[in-house]
Amino acid sequence: MTREKVLEVKDLKKHFSAKRDKLIKAVDGITFDIYKGETFGLVGESGSGKSTAGRTIIRLYEATSGEVIFNGENVHGKKSKDQLLKFNRKMQMIFQDPSSSLNPRMTVLDIIAEGIDVHKLAKNEQERKQRVEELLEVVGLNKEHATRFPHEFSGGQRQRVGIARALAVQPDFIIADEPISALDVSIQAQVVNLLKKLQKDRGLTYLFIAHDLSMVKYISDRIGVMYMGNMVELADSDELYENPVHPYTKSLLSAIPLPDPRYERERKRIGYDPTAHDTSEEPSFREIKPGHWVRCTTREFEQYKRDLK
Repeated sequence: MTREKVLEVKDLKKHFSAKRDKLIKAVDGITFDIYKGETFGLVGESGSGKSTAGRTIIRLYEATSGEVIFNGENVHGKKSKDQLLKFNRKMQMIFQDPSSSLNPRMTVLDIIAEGIDVHKLAKNEQERKQRVEELLEVVGLNKEHATRFPHEFSGGQRQRVGIARALAVQPDFIIADEPISALDVSIQAQVVNLLKKLQKDRGLTYLFIAHDLSMVKYISDRIGVMYMGNMVELADSDELYENPVHPYTKSLLSAIPLPDPRYERERKRIGYDPTAHDTSEEPSFREIKPGHWVRCTTREFEQYKRDLK
């Protein structure tokens, strides 16, 4: 069965100019696809480029080079107002910090209804209000919350408002940029479970960006691991956990704590030395087994294959 590609990212680069003509290669040539109805997890430490990748995909940043193909159309390049409106309706983003992404001067009703107003999805004020109240209940809040302001909510509730805002325009694809990292651990699972339920009910496709590999495994079908602007490994969620290949992936996995005191006492974290790589050639993204890709040189590729056996 052929799966339908929703998003194709091809050799995407996003570079920033810094002081003294220095170039920051935040995203330096990443390639991956996302299929309809799946959750693709993008992980890496702070500064790895994962959030920049998400923001470039949704066009908050213009790409330096490469392509982002969404539903068969190139995201970047010159677009008419109507084309941009159509794109913005189909792809939405949930941001990391709900406190800073919600306008403190607006009521929850007006925050959620922004997209409804822009895309003219409500015939009148009554329908606008009704849509917002329905969305509030969908994300686990009450319709009475519509008249309140963001500061009157907890962090978890504010993130639910952010999710409702993203859902308001009935998108197909949502980029969740570290949507739980600013929340208490007790609330994180609730928000992730809400995202999973919404995906099932509405047929959504997600790009889920995070630095917590354990949570990413829970929600993701496939995972891409980023380091210093490059994607170093990509595989199905279970495959990545059971058979990590790249040393950086092994290092990230070794840092995941388990609720077992004996294991924690004896756990040895694997360090990652970026200078230990083969420098005989420029590494490239290679398929080490069906669906499992790793960034490496020819010599490393042969070694990794032997290690897997």
